[in-house]
Amino acid sequence: MTEKAYRYRFYPTSEQENLLRRTLGCVRLVYNKALAERTQAWYEHQERVGYSQTSSMLTEWKKEEELDFLNEVSSVPLQQGLRHLQTAFANFFAGRTKYPNFKKKRNGGSAEFTSVSI
Repeated sequence: MTEKAYRYRFYPTSEQENLLRRTLGCVRLVYNKALAERTQAWYEHQERVGYSQTSSMLTEWKKEEELDFLNEVSSVPLQQGLRHLQTAFANFFAGRTKYPNFKKKRNGGSAEFTSVSI
């Protein structure tokens, strides 16, 4: 099976740009919070936290008042961010890469929408 990726140039309206920026910010926030939780769990209790636990954490974060803005964007890119973090940890534990880094705002960011979400 061959996977393909496509790149498109588009010119969003101000409303679309606002939603895109919020989505990228939320994906970065969820990724960084999950990475911090996983790191803290390891250093405090020497336990590994997997994708299913971080997905449950995301559900709880969405219920918090200060993070209720996570409900305003699609949940698919947020879940994909957690999957990417899981892949990063799998590669780290297999010795293929370094420990995952926190995402920075200045690097632009990315959000992945799967074909079933469209």
